[in-house]
Amino acid sequence: MGICSSTNSTHVATAKLILQDGKLQEFSYPVRVSYVLQKNPACFICNSDEMDFDDVVSAVNDEEELQPGQLYFALPLGRLNQRLQPEEMAALAVKASSALMKSGGGGGEKCRRNSVSPIAFSGDTIKSSSRCGNGGSAGSGGGNGNGSRRVRRNGGRKFTAMLSAIPE
Repeated sequence: MGICSSTNSTHVATAKLILQDGKLQEFSYPVRVSYVLQKNPACFICNSDEMDFDDVVSAVNDEEELQPGQLYFALPLGRLNQRLQPEEMAALAVKASSALMKSGGGGGEKCRRNSVSPIAFSGDTIKSSSRCGNGGSAGSGGGNGNGSRRVRRNGGRKFTAMLSAIPE
């Protein structure tokens, strides 16, 4: 019939940093937290996987390298060792989602692995709207892929992600 060839696109995993102003900074090379802090001295860096409702926000060690495939936030120093309220986590998720969508070409053509989905509060349930059925959970750099997780505090809200796939 004809000669056909296909090429595999190579995707380089990057460490993604959401800055305080909502901009996304990506690093395809190893970079230490101390280097990032030189350019942003009024903040600290935290890993989205380490963030949870009503849990203390802790900083990534200055000498650690940002890991490819992980999502990080640059937060003001005043938030260091403070409890993260659900409303604050929702705001961070929206900020990250917006930054990730803008970096993907604007139209959301790409389904990004490890993206953060915006969430909305509804009674005792937090619903997540996702553009991709990729198992990413709100407020984290990935998630466990099952779409839900329990909150650690007693009497807290349940987090249930409502994910749906969009056919390509």
